[in-house]
Amino acid sequence: MSFASRITRLPRALETDLGDEARAATPWAEGDIAALIAGAGGSSPYLKGLIQKEGDWLEAAVDSPEDAFTKLCEDLGESADDALETALRQGKRRVALLTGLADLGGVWELEQVTGALTRYADLSVQLALRAAIAREIRRGKLPGASEDDIAAAGGMVVLAMGKMGAFELNYSSDIDLICLFDETRFERDDFHEARSAFVRATRRMSSTLNDLTGEGYVFRTDLRLRPDPSVTPVCIAMEAAERYYESLGRAWERAAYIKARPCAGDIAAGERFLETLRPFVWRRHLDFAAIQDAHDMRLRYRDKKGHGPITLPGHDMKLGRGGIREIEFFTQTRQIIAGGRDPELRVRATVDGLRVLSEKGWVPWDVTTRLTEHYRFHREVEHRVQMVGDAQTHLLPGNDAGFERLAALMGRDRAGLEQELRARLEEVHELTEGFFAPDARDATESDIPDEIERSPLVARWPNYPALRSGRAVEIFKRLKPEILGRLARAARPQEALTAFDGFLAGLPAGVQLFSLFDANPQLVDLLVDIVSTSPDLARHLSRNSSVFDAVIGGDFFSPWPGPQALTAELSEILAREDDYESRLDMARRWQKEWHFRAGVHLLRGLSETEEAGQHYADLAQASLAAILPVVQAEFARKHGTPPGRGAVVVGMGSLGARHLHALSDLDLIVIYDADGVEASDGRRPLPARTYYARLTQAAITAMTAPMAEGKLYEIDMRLRPSGNQGPVATSLTAFSEYQRERAWVWEHLALTRSRVIAGPPELAAEVEALRSEILAAPPPREKVLTELAEMRARISAAKGRGDPWDPKLGRGRMQDIELLSQAGSLLSGQAPRSTTRGLAAAARQGWLPKAAAEQLAATYRLCWSLQIGARLITEGRLDPESLGAGGCAFLTRLTGTEGPDDLSARLATMTAEASGHIDAALAEVEGTSGG
Repeated sequence: MSFASRITRLPRALETDLGDEARAATPWAEGDIAALIAGAGGSSPYLKGLIQKEGDWLEAAVDSPEDAFTKLCEDLGESADDALETALRQGKRRVALLTGLADLGGVWELEQVTGALTRYADLSVQLALRAAIAREIRRGKLPGASEDDIAAAGGMVVLAMGKMGAFELNYSSDIDLICLFDETRFERDDFHEARSAFVRATRRMSSTLNDLTGEGYVFRTDLRLRPDPSVTPVCIAMEAAERYYESLGRAWERAAYIKARPCAGDIAAGERFLETLRPFVWRRHLDFAAIQDAHDMRLRYRDKKGHGPITLPGHDMKLGRGGIREIEFFTQTRQIIAGGRDPELRVRATVDGLRVLSEKGWVPWDVTTRLTEHYRFHREVEHRVQMVGDAQTHLLPGNDAGFERLAALMGRDRAGLEQELRARLEEVHELTEGFFAPDARDATESDIPDEIERSPLVARWPNYPALRSGRAVEIFKRLKPEILGRLARAARPQEALTAFDGFLAGLPAGVQLFSLFDANPQLVDLLVDIVSTSPDLARHLSRNSSVFDAVIGGDFFSPWPGPQALTAELSEILAREDDYESRLDMARRWQKEWHFRAGVHLLRGLSETEEAGQHYADLAQASLAAILPVVQAEFARKHGTPPGRGAVVVGMGSLGARHLHALSDLDLIVIYDADGVEASDGRRPLPARTYYARLTQAAITAMTAPMAEGKLYEIDMRLRPSGNQGPVATSLTAFSEYQRERAWVWEHLALTRSRVIAGPPELAAEVEALRSEILAAPPPREKVLTELAEMRARISAAKGRGDPWDPKLGRGRMQDIELLSQAGSLLSGQAPRSTTRGLAAAARQGWLPKAAAEQLAATYRLCWSLQIGARLITEGRLDPESLGAGGCAFLTRLTGTEGPDDLSARLATMTAEASGHIDAALAEVEGTSGG
């Protein structure tokens, strides 16, 4: 399809008298390329000049602007170095003319226009750099370099920043570049000579692009975005740049690197450099402090450029109120906040950034749609303003004649254009200003009761570590009325205030968390809920406040995803980390956030107690399943891949039954199958048995080691064959033989709740099949119940009657009921894992009445509800007197009781009745203790 036939919009010819300015004499006609050229020339002296110089070339190029652009770039790449400056300038004229007409005629969309201008800039930089580096190499000035090193610029890379980095150049953009070189390619004695060569090459490259000659210029080139430009050379070593950003990098430099990309020279080295800067640009935690940084930058621009009310003549479409920069800041700041956690947000282009932010739930779709429309319109206005005279300007015309010309270039009447401009600028400002400078909080100091506002606790807050910095104090000053107001509205304000004080006192730093609350006031409600319910949990949060990040992700309150989805998510996150220790720390950070989510769901009533137990178990399973391959890979670096078929991790006890609470440890055994392979094949090979024993120890360490982010879980391996006396990893053959021939009844009882949770699927299926086979042939009922009675008597003798508020230990309580259930499960030959199903199996076998099974199940649910609730809000002994009103209300809600007294009475009554049912079931077994 020809260029002319693809024209979809035509600026009208100027119809007003512009005095000395020429106006278009040829009326626009759809598909008439001559009319397009004539009209464009009449409306834009700059385009008119380009037409006069490049008209002959244009006539041959108009059939396909894409093909013409491609051919132009190919021809330019063949230019000799001594003709390069002229060729680049001629090429720039042709690209500007071709792009301008394709833009005016509606043949290219915004991204095609800015993309073509940027691709030409990339090519220009690459060719100018190649020529400059070739000169240094051929003169022998770059140590150790030869002609073969010219293509990769001898280890030098040019980073495109700003609009060039994002493929968003406009018609008169500067190009912002940072030039670096890979110092590791040179011996220490050659460093200074190499740096001098790269500095000369950079200056020559910049001169080739920037100098104004009789042919014009290519691109105005700005090298001042490099680290500390007042004292550093124009090309610096990557290692020096890394040290600068690590120690002195500023907020605006973080934002600048969102758009950075290698555009010329050693692209691979540039990508490696950007990867080293990832922790500087993309913080691991949600970085709401970036909002204040961006707001401060906006204010500096306003002070410098002026930012008064929108009056169209002379308004700055880039830096003025409602302009392009406000949309860019809005987008980039949101990306910085969350991009450390979600790599998909690390896109360079503004429109792409808005789209991904909406896809990820960070920006409402209607806001993205409106800002995208405004951004495209603003860029079109910017381009038309620059088309008039190839001026690096973003200012709207200052007189009527200028507005008439702008309207003509945009195909609009002047009055309609002015009305649309004003409406769009005002809406952009409205949409973005609320994000950077939200309205004042609802609560004011006058709303807060004196006993809260003037409390001695509040008076000591300024002395806490979290409020040491001036910035933290500034943010907290905005938050304080709202926090105090919400504490005052709690059921027990003084209790809530005391708990919040404990949270704040334990907080080591405040800026990030206060910024998070400042930008997301709803989190204050959640925090008050938590501290009002559990002072223990509040203190835990003060040490792990980053878990609040998860609440902002958009799906925090969505249904629980299940173990497979959790495993996949964690595996993907760990794969992005660079080293073993980083992976283990990231696993801890991830687990804490999901652990927090499970607890909040229970706290807020989004999950029932049985569901919450499964959630905690799913999280433990996912953590193990994702970390085990990481541990194996690290272990294999030294000792080789696992010999044979590998190893599986089997969850025992509550983990196997998917019934964990917030403080549960994990009962595990490890089973491996060397499959006849005697030793591993690494550089330090190990016998198979030793290999799996050490691998298991490495896995335990990976889970339990206290690292920067704490530990994951406590691990208990005592349920393995032979207990603490046996090896930590058991071969499949030995496990099978032991369970078939030597296992005690209690070990078969424990096996009823076992479940493979990590390891190779084929071996996992075989272990599960072995479990089913072993448990399908249970011992005689009398033997099982006799040993159960003896176990029960030993436990009772060791533990006594137990604490009346302990739901786990004591006759008729959780452990007692679980043992009876496991007996029912074992004797059924089908070995269901859940306690309720085990009791039902015992009832079907006839040795436990159905009514008794139902009462035991009800008692177990009551005890479990108390257990999982208590372990969420307190780590020590459960004492309703010290829990406070919030904690007691939470526990009575979970247990369906009317208050602590009712809960205590019901617990005592139901567990006594349950104990009686167990006594009766075992009464005919010799040796049962009826007490």
